Amino acid sequence: MTWWQYLIPQHALSKLMFRFARLENVWLKNKFTHWFVKAYQVNLSEALRENVEDYQHFNDFFTRALKPQAREIGSSDIICPVDGAVSQAGEISHATIFQAKNRYYTVSSLLGGDYRAGQFESGLFATIYLSPKDYHRIHMPYDAKLVSMDYIPGDLFSVNKATAEGVDNLFARNERVVCYFQTEFGLCAFILVGAIFVGSMQTVWADQINPPYQKQLQHFDYTNQNIELKKGEEMGRFNMGSTIVMLMPNQDNKLNLSAGQVVRMGQSLV
Repeated sequence: MTWWQYLIPQHALSKLMFRFARLENVWLKNKFTHWFVKAYQVNLSEALRENVEDYQHFNDFFTRALKPQAREIGSSDIICPVDGAVSQAGEISHATIFQAKNRYYTVSSLLGGDYRAGQFESGLFATIYLSPKDYHRIHMPYDAKLVSMDYIPGDLFSVNKATAEGVDNLFARNERVVCYFQTEFGLCAFILVGAIFVGSMQTVWADQINPPYQKQLQHFDYTNQNIELKKGEEMGRFNMGSTIVMLMPNQDNKLNLSAGQVVRMGQSLV
């Protein structure tokens, strides 16, 4: 059931969560974080700081770094950028992406009507959901040069399986950040999709993008800045969990992903 999400003040609640996650009251932070670890079965043995008490606030814990050996970066040209579960993956057909059973959305709507949408009319896509227990830093799936970035305002529906099956055009209507990269495969688009309680998204080149929540699309051009990132490098993070969507041009090497598959950052995808 998703009807209640149409009624709640999505952005106001997300602003409250943004503030709560940064409270530095030691007792409250420790109490809530211990509850969260137990409720969602977070594996803190992988974290660089294993003790809840060592984090400044809840968001510091939520965006925790992992130990250097916790994730191995695969040798293939394309790796998984996040820990999570595959919502859907496959080929883009007639500029349309499969969301969930009997639900589809267009590449153009996902990219906010950008003129480059046509380059993905018959490409490849992967949608990966990050659950609350997952590692929430996002890494580069390939070597690439940053071309541009768009902030697209929108709703903040949940992005879990039930909502994906119940809300039309979910990933194309939620607030999102679209990053365009030039790669050896051609132009790729990498989308960070916001969701309820995801009060903030950030990248390594722009830092915090939201809040504040904007009402108009914002475009950032990086063609003259020579920002290059290597496969496996951190490129951003969700301050609270959400979903990423990868768009790539068609190629011989298909992404080795299937719906429901649990993935880890760094594993080879081709």
